[in-house]
Amino acid sequence: MPIIIENLTHTYMPGSVTQFTALYDINLTVEDGEFFGIIGHTGSGKSTFTQHLNALLQPTTGRVLVGGQDINADKISRRNVKWQVGLVFQYPEHQLFENTVLADVCFGPMNQGLSREQAEEEAKKALAHVGVKEENFTKSPFELSGGQKKRVAIAGVLAMNPKILILDEPTAGLDPQGRDDILDQIAALHKMRGITIILDSHSMEDIAKYVERLIVMKHGAQVFDNTP
Repeated sequence: MPIIIENLTHTYMPGSVTQFTALYDINLTVEDGEFFGIIGHTGSGKSTFTQHLNALLQPTTGRVLVGGQDINADKISRRNVKWQVGLVFQYPEHQLFENTVLADVCFGPMNQGLSREQAEEEAKKALAHVGVKEENFTKSPFELSGGQKKRVAIAGVLAMNPKILILDEPTAGLDPQGRDDILDQIAALHKMRGITIILDSHSMEDIAKYVERLIVMKHGAQVFDNTP
């Protein structure tokens, strides 16, 4: 399921005195199954860009096509888009809310219409894929370390079986060992599931080690598109 971005521009608060253009005329294609990186300093437009890929933000001008469909078209279900294109935010505690890890990861699949038993099956599979041990399933997600919270947040998206997974600064706040662990797990996940993974980071070291292709963002513009 390729993603095609055509002439994407995004302006926050247009027409106001605080109007600010965060993205300028982005054009690119992310191929099906690609491990794709986005690199740039804080404020370069990385997060604004990734939030367009599952219709969390809508373009001021331009289009985002997923599987050939304009995800902002009137006839398109935003809910289905978010199931196909999973987004894990930089701070996982913003995505965790249930009493136990297993219940948290079950939430998405149950919203898709799965039974409790089916949702638990998908949740356990997703938790295993990100390296969360069964002994943690009954714990509160808020008892876990920062790295484990990130794994549970990723599992919560994976349990809905998205075709595309977007990770916004997944190593933020982690120590070097935690950073390497989570990135190794993401790389293993890409090999296991074969899904498209889009990794956004300000760390060139992280990006260069793992992705197959990257773009560099600067002041809202795409200034480079090539292999690491």
